[in-house]
Amino acid sequence: MRIATRVGVLVIGVIVYSLVYMSLRQEKVNDKRLQKPEDLEVLRRLKRIEDQVYKIAKFIDVKNQQVKEPVVEQKMTKKIEVKKLYPKSPLFRSWGAELTEEEQMEAERQFQDYGYNVFLSNKLPVNRTIPDTRDHRCAVKIYPKDLPSISVILIYLNEALSIIKRAIRSIIDKTPAHLLTEIILVDDYSLNEDLQLPLDEFIGLINKDKPGLIKKVRHKRQMGLAKARISGWEAATGQVVAILDAHIEVHKEWAEPLLARIKTDRTIVLSPVFDKVCFDTLEVVKYIPAVHAFDWNLWCVYESFRPEWYKLNDPSEPGKSPSIMGILVADRQFLGEIGILDEGMTIYGGENVELAIRVWLCGGSIEVVPCSKIAHIERAHKPYSPDLSKAMIRNALRVAEIWLDEYKSYVNIAWNLPLKDHGIDIGDVTERKQLREKLKCKPFKWYLENVYPRLDSLEDIMGYGALKNDLQERYCIDQGPVPGSVPILYGCHYYKSQHCYYNHNGEIYIGGIKSHTYNSNRCLTDPGSGSTPGLHDCKKAKEKGLSIYWDFTQANAIRNRNTNRCLEIGQGQDSYYHLILQTCTGQNWTIQHVIKDF
Repeated sequence: MRIATRVGVLVIGVIVYSLVYMSLRQEKVNDKRLQKPEDLEVLRRLKRIEDQVYKIAKFIDVKNQQVKEPVVEQKMTKKIEVKKLYPKSPLFRSWGAELTEEEQMEAERQFQDYGYNVFLSNKLPVNRTIPDTRDHRCAVKIYPKDLPSISVILIYLNEALSIIKRAIRSIIDKTPAHLLTEIILVDDYSLNEDLQLPLDEFIGLINKDKPGLIKKVRHKRQMGLAKARISGWEAATGQVVAILDAHIEVHKEWAEPLLARIKTDRTIVLSPVFDKVCFDTLEVVKYIPAVHAFDWNLWCVYESFRPEWYKLNDPSEPGKSPSIMGILVADRQFLGEIGILDEGMTIYGGENVELAIRVWLCGGSIEVVPCSKIAHIERAHKPYSPDLSKAMIRNALRVAEIWLDEYKSYVNIAWNLPLKDHGIDIGDVTERKQLREKLKCKPFKWYLENVYPRLDSLEDIMGYGALKNDLQERYCIDQGPVPGSVPILYGCHYYKSQHCYYNHNGEIYIGGIKSHTYNSNRCLTDPGSGSTPGLHDCKKAKEKGLSIYWDFTQANAIRNRNTNRCLEIGQGQDSYYHLILQTCTGQNWTIQHVIKDF
């Protein structure tokens, strides 16, 4: 109120002062007689009024600042709290804190549909810049100018449109135009509407500027990865084919090192090095070069290179690899000569391992090329098939039947399947076995000895699967909590934690079996005191002299050779049954599958 009163006085004073002062000033100019002392006194008083008005105005400005500043500060520091709708969703662990509830709902819906952050992808530039993660030696390499031409094949099923656009744009921008014959999109029967007309319009815009560069092949039904890759190969016309996923972005000079290597040897099948694109933030994370391998489930794993590669002391050099992931680059004609991919492989899993074994056994080789890098989205989940295990088991058994010879039972052991009558239809393998004979391929034993000696032999296994006690057949031995060192008795579910193995040395593995010589299984042990059995790394247990050897025959006792105590079950004070070690009372055990009588 006080400020308002002062403002009123100020306004009136200014008006009066202005009228009188301007009037006198005008008269002074027009009438030189306005020079009397009383007139001068009037002017001096008006000047004092002017000074007072100025002071009042300054005072009001200061007060206004004092009133307004705290209000402004309060508005700037106040945060609007947004409810987190999906606190357990992997998508929002490190991303999306600023999203509104409506935006969260949309982002989560798309995440469930695709397995990665489509909401963010749609906001990123199609031609975004990604970091160059190559070794510095790659940037100074000089490649021949007369390299083979390349057809790039992108395989997809219900992929996000912005992801496909970014893949296409990166390939066009980072592949020399005179080398890039075409980009072939293979749609394995996607149902997304934006992969129909909107994608066709995007293709049309590119082909208007670069006629015929983008081709599209669409399946009339879902046929799986192997057939999709075959369809892309059949449509390709370049000397080299690069078969890629559609959720990728290629790095600078990705193609030249691959084409240069194939130019020197057309029988080499190559893989670039993948960088990880995080499914939530879509940031690119550098991955170091590694070879591609597999376990006895025929599932892909990364491994270190052979020792001779490290002796080169040059991480930019290509290195031999026992297998290949889904992304591959090969001479188009050579790939056709050795049978492309096996059409009998369904949906997903194992088709790349099948190709790798065939390449090595039938006259080719596989290498990883570190100077070729591709950024690849690692999905949080695969929405096109929630349960891939059935397809993976079926495909693994098919590969084993065609290529693994006397080692094919190892796949059954790894998947905990009976050696005979497993009841899984692997399809007709006649044509692929005829191809093997036609190509005069080597036996799988040669592959194990010369290409992949790290695969561990399972020939010592005598029995495998669930271990049950005859007193309580509803319960199975289980590895228990991990990390942990105590096996438990648990209701039978027959998954990996209950997979047990008995070998001819007398060791009992619990919780699955390792496929590689550089790994160690976990052995059942008798600590020698107390009644609780142990579960320890077999190699370390041997070094410590723990009692890990047991006498066991099917449907009989499990007795430790060193302590002479038996593994049995007993009812505790809690009324539950537990695994115990004690003087043998005649309890018997049965293992699910027997390989050899024991």
